[in-house]
Amino acid sequence: MIRFEKEMECLKQEHACNGKGYIHKQFLFSTDEMDGKAKMCARITLPPGSSIGDHPHQPEAEIYYILEGDVTVTDNDERVVLHPGDAMYTGNGNRHSATNETDKEAVMMALILW
Repeated sequence: MIRFEKEMECLKQEHACNGKGYIHKQFLFSTDEMDGKAKMCARITLPPGSSIGDHPHQPEAEIYYILEGDVTVTDNDERVVLHPGDAMYTGNGNRHSATNETDKEAVMMALILW
């Protein structure tokens, strides 16, 4: 299946998981199009000062892959800054968050797996 960018659904989400501000989600494919093998596959843009609040993943898991900018993440209680090319995995009841603490937009891929 091929999906052109102009065909992708986009959503502005305020206070994602009780986070700050808003994020933009660009869905590459829907859950149905991925035959239920993944819950979400999206390109997420975090404007400066925005965040995805702390949340757990059980039974699903989530992967973040940083494309642009720097993203401060928490992995349970550990706080780390991820840069383009860095990735994180959260599952098995663990929790995470993502914050753009810079003055430039940050972009990451997010994949939620069953």
